[in-house]
Amino acid sequence: MKLRLGMIGGGQGAFIGAVHRIAAALDSQYDLVAGAFSSNPATSRATGEALGLAPERVYGSYQELIEQEKARLAADRVQVISIVTPNHLHFAPAKLALESGFDVVIDKPMTFSLAEARELAEVVKATGRHLCLTHTYTGYPMVKEAKQLVASGGLGTIRKVYVEYPQGWLSTFEEGSADNKQAAWRTDPARSGIAGAMGDIGTHAFNLLEYVTGLQVEKLCADINVVVPGRQLDDDGAVLLRLSSGASGVLVATQVAAGEENNLRLRVYGDQGGLEWQQADNNTLLVKWLDRPAEIRRTGAGYLSAAARHNARVPAGHPEGYLEAFANIYRNFALHLQAEQAGETSSPEVQDYPSITDGLRGMAFIETVIASGRSDQKWTEFPSIGA
Repeated sequence: MKLRLGMIGGGQGAFIGAVHRIAAALDSQYDLVAGAFSSNPATSRATGEALGLAPERVYGSYQELIEQEKARLAADRVQVISIVTPNHLHFAPAKLALESGFDVVIDKPMTFSLAEARELAEVVKATGRHLCLTHTYTGYPMVKEAKQLVASGGLGTIRKVYVEYPQGWLSTFEEGSADNKQAAWRTDPARSGIAGAMGDIGTHAFNLLEYVTGLQVEKLCADINVVVPGRQLDDDGAVLLRLSSGASGVLVATQVAAGEENNLRLRVYGDQGGLEWQQADNNTLLVKWLDRPAEIRRTGAGYLSAAARHNARVPAGHPEGYLEAFANIYRNFALHLQAEQAGETSSPEVQDYPSITDGLRGMAFIETVIASGRSDQKWTEFPSIGA
């Protein structure tokens, strides 16, 4: 049975809200029935009308949505609330939703600060509710395959990891344009937090690295830059990483690489071989061996791991991309919740979605990398978070 979904944020003109709605709808696991789509009640009403929602379930604030949905009969109220607002508006609605008995999907980074993230983790623990964080790139089938290959020991002992996320959309002072709302809030410390590029896309690169390798960053050394004159937050940076088990890594995140779109790329090297995946060719995983020819693994093939097959929808040779990866996160979260409601234990493939721990580590990354970038000390210790 479909889960009833409510949404906070994502009104007309917003980018990520529409992506969330497409992702939630793709596998028919959710039914969007309510929303507070904007802090402007008129915009919220217009968005709800465009989406075909019942007028009485389109609200003027997130508080109104949560309070009125909570008052509905259990068989009718929303079950999951998706939060797709700018960073500074993540914590309060997530906390209230969890405390009101709703499970939560939330866009990354999880909160405005690490302190908020720690408090939200305590709320999740106290309420017993579930939180899903939309780190999109972990949803790709070949990223799942990469993770399984590393976990199986196929590459041997991991020695070196490179992850890079270059974009070019902020190569000029886009926040100076009244028409670019995305640039305006993402470069505003009052709404984005203490990090710009490192918070916006650096967290994706960090999460992808830890997800695929199964290793954790233990200390880092960061070079953080503001390239475009007048910009308030970082738009470029590079980070040296020391990982658990003794491996080392390099992370690069920049939004001033003119001509680049979303060219996320990961390379992992062990003592027996290596792998390479990039979003520009997301259906391919390149596996390189120390003593034999390289392999090309492709989405949809029968030789892939159960995790990769579970997250692929179409036969080999038919492209799947960003929206499907996003949808995999929504689908796995829904299947996990549905299994729990039925008193069943879901499979490891279903339980594989970013959680509160990923959110905590992402916020710890932001605060540690900015602290390191501001410090003259070479290495900065990473907080001990997550198992």
